[in-house]
Amino acid sequence: QVQLVESGGALVQVGGSLRLSCVASGSIFTIGVMGWYRQVPGKQRELVATIDRSGTTNYEDSVKGRFAISRDNAKNMMYLQMNSLKPEDTAVYYCHVDRMTTSRGTVFNSWGQGTQVTVSS
Repeated sequence: QVQLVESGGALVQVGGSLRLSCVASGSIFTIGVMGWYRQVPGKQRELVATIDRSGTTNYEDSVKGRFAISRDNAKNMMYLQMNSLKPEDTAVYYCHVDRMTTSRGTVFNSWGQGTQVTVSS
């Protein structure tokens, strides 16, 4: 059974920084596109950033220049470095993987349980 687990969420002041981590555990051979999404109560989950196996990245406009996504394929991990945090960045942040090949076959559309990021003004 494969699992995505996020960590690193916290309460931080405006202008501060946080680093989120996501680890994919289980008998995994390869991981496709990884991404960070976020959600606030009453709103739809939105894309923050994605990164493919080759390291090509994509960012939502409001985080460009402030957030940096990265991954370590050898460790099945993904990171989100968040700088210059704003109150509007407050949300639950979720790790997502579009496709993983595992010992039990291909697993599609996997989500972590989320980690809370709160930016106080």
